[in-house]
Amino acid sequence: MAVGGRGAPDRSESFGEGLLGLLLDRAHELPPHLVAPLVAEAVARLGGREPQILLQDYGQQNLVPLPGTGTGAGGPQPIDRSDAGRCFLESRPLEVPTADGVRVHLPLLDGGDQVGVLSVTLDSTSRDEQRILRRLASITADMMQTKNGYTDLFFRTRRGEPMSVAAEIQWSLLPPLSMVIPHVAVAGVLEPAYDVAGDSFDYALNGDVLHLAMIDAMGHGLNAATMATVAIGAYRHARRISIELSEIYLFMDRAVAEQFDPDHFVTAQMMRLDTDTGRLQWVNAGHPAPMLVRAHRVVGRLESPTTLPVGFGGDQPQVSSMTLEPGDRVLCFTDGLIEEHAYVQAQFGEEQLIDWVNQLEEADHGIRTVARELSHTLKRARGETTSDDATLVLFEWRG
Repeated sequence: MAVGGRGAPDRSESFGEGLLGLLLDRAHELPPHLVAPLVAEAVARLGGREPQILLQDYGQQNLVPLPGTGTGAGGPQPIDRSDAGRCFLESRPLEVPTADGVRVHLPLLDGGDQVGVLSVTLDSTSRDEQRILRRLASITADMMQTKNGYTDLFFRTRRGEPMSVAAEIQWSLLPPLSMVIPHVAVAGVLEPAYDVAGDSFDYALNGDVLHLAMIDAMGHGLNAATMATVAIGAYRHARRISIELSEIYLFMDRAVAEQFDPDHFVTAQMMRLDTDTGRLQWVNAGHPAPMLVRAHRVVGRLESPTTLPVGFGGDQPQVSSMTLEPGDRVLCFTDGLIEEHAYVQAQFGEEQLIDWVNQLEEADHGIRTVARELSHTLKRARGETTSDDATLVLFEWRG
C-alpha cells in the first residue's frame, strides 16, 4: 500500500542478499563439517574458485586448510612467509594478482579475535565484490565460532602436533587469544603450545571494565593443569559476583587451599582496567611485575606490594593503581619467559626481554603481531624449547 504518494518499498532480494542468505538460512542447522562446502557454494555463485578456509595452528606458526569438499587443496601456509599470512597478521583484505585473475585473502574476524583467513580466486574484483566478500568472511567466522562449541573439527585442524592431556585442559579453559575493540585490545600466547600445563590467563569485558588475570600453577603435567583449572574457575566465579580485587584473591586462595596440599600454590596477577578513564588496578600474588610500554618503549615496571601466592593463606592484599595514557601497553608474563636456563648457559633475563620488546615496538605493529612475534623470538633465543611454561599477555588502552 502506497503511503504519502510513494510506492511500496522494494523488498525484492538482491544478488548480494541472496548470496549471504544462502549462509544465513542454513547456518543454524548446518553440521560443522558442512561449513566449508557451504562457503564454497557461496563463493562459486560469486564467480569465485579455489576457495580455502585457513585456520591458525595452536603454535601460531601456520595457517592450515579446513577440510571440506571444494575448499581447495594444499598444505599449511607459513604465517610469516605467505600472502595469506600477511592478511592474517595485518587483519585486512589482501589482493594478489595471479596468472588467471586475482587471489583475494580476507581475515576471518570474530569479536576482534583472528580466527583465520578466507582465500578465493576471482577473474577480477569490483567494489561490490569486495563488499560481499568481506561480509561473507564475517558470516563464515561467526558460523565457525558458534559451532566450535560442539565439534572437534576445528580443533583437530589447528593441532599441528600431538598435544598432552594437560595442554588439552589448558586450551579448553582459555578465552580467545585476542580481543580488539576501539577502547582496548588484548593478545596472549601460551608456550609450549602443545605441552603447556600450569600457565593460564583469562579476561572478560563487562561494560566499560576489562578484567584480566594471569596465573602460574606450580609443577608440571596434570597436577599443574588441575590446579590451574581450580584457580581460573575460582577467579571467574569471584569476578562474576562482582567482588573487589582483594576479595577475589582471598576467594582464589581458599579454593586452592581447600583442594590441594599446603605446599601447593599458584602465583597470580589480577587486574581491572576502566576503559573509559584508563584507571588500572592490580593485585600481585607472587608474580613477576608487569612491564609498562609507552611510546613504543618499556618505561618501567608496575611495581606493587606483593602478597603470598594463591593457596598459602596470605592476608588481604593491597590494591595498587595508576592511570594509563592513551596508547599505553602493559605486558604480563610468567617467570618461565625469563628464567629458562635448561638449554642455555644462563637465564634469558629481563634485560633481554626488554630489548626484544623495544625492537618489536619500534616497528609499530598491532598488539596481536607484537605478542606473537615476541613469544616466537624468545622461544628461538631459548633454542626452540623450554623446560617451563612461558606465557605472556599484552593489553593496550586506546583511550
